[in-house]
Amino acid sequence: MKLKKIVSIVLIACVSLALALKLLMSFSDGPLEIISGGPFTTGELIAPPSSWTSIQERNTVEFQTLDPVSSRTVWLAVHDERLFIVSGYMNTFFGGIWKQWPHYLEKDDRIIIRVDGQLSEHRLKRLLNGPEVGPVLNEFSRKYGDGLASNENSVSNGDTWLYEVVAR
Repeated sequence: MKLKKIVSIVLIACVSLALALKLLMSFSDGPLEIISGGPFTTGELIAPPSSWTSIQERNTVEFQTLDPVSSRTVWLAVHDERLFIVSGYMNTFFGGIWKQWPHYLEKDDRIIIRVDGQLSEHRLKRLLNGPEVGPVLNEFSRKYGDGLASNENSVSNGDTWLYEVVAR
């Protein structure tokens, strides 16, 4: 009985800390690694770049959705000077809990990307198939290893949601 009480207290404390962190992060200037954050409050608004090759070898990029206002850090791939982001594990229990941002885009696909303190306005266009899907997934595999986005079937069956960053 005593062990059950200790486990309950520890579990309640962990959940309380996680909720407090999530609340605090909603007021922060952007995300903190894998923890989503609040709206961008710093950064200079610039015209969208015509080519994304300058960030091709970066591991992550930050972006903010507008409805609801929330920011996160995601993996990126640059192919043919175009920027792509991915959300994996969408058909898993874990993905259903952790990956809420792709569902926000169904209502409002506008985003703001922050790179080196510069903000640019875009939209995210979901790709389900097409000639660029294979090469983009190959770029994700090159950068991050096989697994998450390693085959075109994962995109067409909805396990992986692939987006191209496009002009507004």
